[in-house]
Amino acid sequence: MATSVPQPEPELTPRRVLAFLVMVFGMFMAILDIQIVSASLPDIQAGLGASSEEISWVQTSYLIAEVIMIPLSGFLARVMSTRLLFSVAAAGFTVTSFLCATSSSITEMIIWRGLQGFLGGGMIPSVFAAAFTIFPPSKRSLVSPMVGLVATLAPTVGPTLGGYLSHTFSWHWLFLVNVPFGIAVTIAALALIDFDKPNWSLMGKFDWWGLLALAAFLGGLEYVLEEGPANDWFADHVVAMTAVVMAIGCVATFWRAFNRDEPLVDLSAFGNINFAVGSLFSFVMGAGLYGLTYLYPLFLATIRGYDSLMIGETVFVSGLAMAVSAPLAGFLSTRLDLRIMLLLGFLGFASSTWMLTGLTAEWDFHELLWPQILRGLSLMICMVPINNLALGTLPPAKIKGASGLYNLMRNLGGAVGLAVINTVLSDRQDLHYARLSEAVNWSNPEAVHQLDLMAANLEGRGLEGTTGALMQMAGRLRGQAAVMSFIDIFLLITVLFAGLAITALLMRKPSPSKTVAGH
Repeated sequence: MATSVPQPEPELTPRRVLAFLVMVFGMFMAILDIQIVSASLPDIQAGLGASSEEISWVQTSYLIAEVIMIPLSGFLARVMSTRLLFSVAAAGFTVTSFLCATSSSITEMIIWRGLQGFLGGGMIPSVFAAAFTIFPPSKRSLVSPMVGLVATLAPTVGPTLGGYLSHTFSWHWLFLVNVPFGIAVTIAALALIDFDKPNWSLMGKFDWWGLLALAAFLGGLEYVLEEGPANDWFADHVVAMTAVVMAIGCVATFWRAFNRDEPLVDLSAFGNINFAVGSLFSFVMGAGLYGLTYLYPLFLATIRGYDSLMIGETVFVSGLAMAVSAPLAGFLSTRLDLRIMLLLGFLGFASSTWMLTGLTAEWDFHELLWPQILRGLSLMICMVPINNLALGTLPPAKIKGASGLYNLMRNLGGAVGLAVINTVLSDRQDLHYARLSEAVNWSNPEAVHQLDLMAANLEGRGLEGTTGALMQMAGRLRGQAAVMSFIDIFLLITVLFAGLAITALLMRKPSPSKTVAGH
């Protein structure tokens, strides 16, 4: 077989290393901007006079556009070359960041955010592809932790950085901060990237109908997952119609992918079992990564009443743990069976969420400290072997397209995870509130005693006692029901990742010789 004759390792020059570092920083900006607005949406809403329904689209439009571009980027990189695609994406991302900052209405903001997400999505897969084409396998222990760190750290520190910028300056700086760095990345990318050559003849085979189908499929899927939980899913006519469009787009996308010589999205990489399993793991890791990045700030805001800056200061611990543990993950990847690394990472992640099942309404920084540290450490220990497993044994010709699919799986995992989390939180909170309310009645002596105390306290301040006491008790019950619903979610994530740990043991051990030969 061809794999029995190892191919020469790619030439690694200082220029290529510097070019790769520039690309990593560009990817960091693109992934960061998914979450940088999350803690500051109320500030943007007030600044633009937007409604509560409109403001969610500041994040939704970015996600929908990005998820369409990510799988498309593989074909575009082959047409334009990595250098031109990355430079155009970085330049466009910079311009649209400035336009977001200068928006005078919510409509303008949504349009520019969508374009920003689309262009940012062109930078992300290019970095993963470069990591596994320009670096020889002997350097994977250095490169893979770096890429994994950026992919996990950027969404984690997004709320922290966003909260600081909007609190210290204004919401405009959430976007203006990209401008000087974006200009530098664009210029450096044009000057340094030399990994491949364009193949403009492929443009004549561009599948425009395939692009329309892909946009309908992935854009519709992202919309349904974003809007479904808040609108009772298919009971909402817009969500239901979008789901129909999504289903048609899905069928059309797969049909064209399997029936064209040059498909817009090349699915052949899924024929590699390592890539297929690694992509599945990436999907679940996306659910865990984005799910907990969402849950921590939500708990601190709704239960503890923290503002954006206090939330950022509290959740920064996970990002710090990731940064510190990245070298450890690289070291372990050269000395441990990748299956054992996955086992340790998944068990660590499950343990971090299990620790959160003792959650109370009084938990703050100190109680959340060790679960966050363990989560950050476990994420890095998981990400390195997953990256190597998914992309490390593919031939170079397949990596550009496969990188887009791999990153798409992580983003879709996050979208599905958030949809499930929001649905379960809402349903379980209603259930817990109903059960708690049944126990708090006039035949319960302790409940009556608490109501009398609250009523007396209110009357002492010149307020209507009985009605006010009942309202206070209902508020307490809602708060406790919310905490219990958070615990249910943390238990669900614990079970999911404990199950993944078992799956890791069932995998076949990767062959080092094949990894080298594949490159």
